[in-house]
Amino acid sequence: MIADVFELNTIYMAEHNELGKLGEELAVEFLQKNGYAILETNWTFQKAEIDIIAKKENTLAIVEVKTRSSLEFGLPQDFVKPKKIQLLVKAVNAYVNEKELDIEVRFDIIAIHKEGKSFVVDHLTDAFYHF
Repeated sequence: MIADVFELNTIYMAEHNELGKLGEELAVEFLQKNGYAILETNWTFQKAEIDIIAKKENTLAIVEVKTRSSLEFGLPQDFVKPKKIQLLVKAVNAYVNEKELDIEVRFDIIAIHKEGKSFVVDHLTDAFYHF
């Protein structure tokens, strides 16, 4: 019975990871259609990973992508916790310093959820402003 549970968990994690990857691909496509240049995807610094680093005009958009198969347990953006935000801020500081950028930085969330056979994409700009 333990093997069955492990197998189900493995299948669930594989589907979960695929959904996350699909969400990031949809987010990149959405941003490009809206005039953003994609500079980096899945950029890492220490324990932090930035899903998307994009630029539009003189603004660097640091984008956290959250994808859910349903809204049953809450909105996707509700799953971005303060600890994650702290890690993102640290990573962005490293990125800006490493690239020697002098640019306005904005933190966004792209929240994606499945609705029927399609996906709804919400782009929340300045999502971490209150932190």
